[in-house]
Amino acid sequence: MSAIKAVALDVDGVLTDGLFVWGPEGAEFKQFSFRDVMGISLAKKAGLVFALISGEDSPLVDRFARKMGITDLFKGCKDKAAALREFAQRHGLALAEVCFIGDDVNDLSACAAAGLAAAPADAHPQVRRAVGYVAQACGGHGAVREIVDQLMAGGLTAPPHRQPGP
Repeated sequence: MSAIKAVALDVDGVLTDGLFVWGPEGAEFKQFSFRDVMGISLAKKAGLVFALISGEDSPLVDRFARKMGITDLFKGCKDKAAALREFAQRHGLALAEVCFIGDDVNDLSACAAAGLAAAPADAHPQVRRAVGYVAQACGGHGAVREIVDQLMAGGLTAPPHRQPGP
């Protein structure tokens, strides 16, 4: 089994509940969970490296990355598997050492490429079928914390029979 050394996260539907609000002046608002913030903080202290891979090009993703000290940031991403490969390469990691957490069909290529793929409980059914671990918590409500807690406890590793994608 491969030990997971890095985690790449989709944002909307994983770190958020997938909803957004537009204010009267057009400002966009998203809600994040402090459980996930604490989970990422603890996992970073334990040595895990993080990336955010988002299909959206939102300044809120930048703000979350700054808050968490995440420097590997892929916004407006249309090929999440390519972003995952770039992230792994930047850190000298094999894809088998990277966990990807996604929630919708645009995340499937990255799920297939990662050594371990995980999803929140409320992920699209196709994604839940494609991943190695489905959290009990929903996106934006502690799913990331649950998954990184499992990783740090040694309860999740990349399966030896899984051959990560290109």
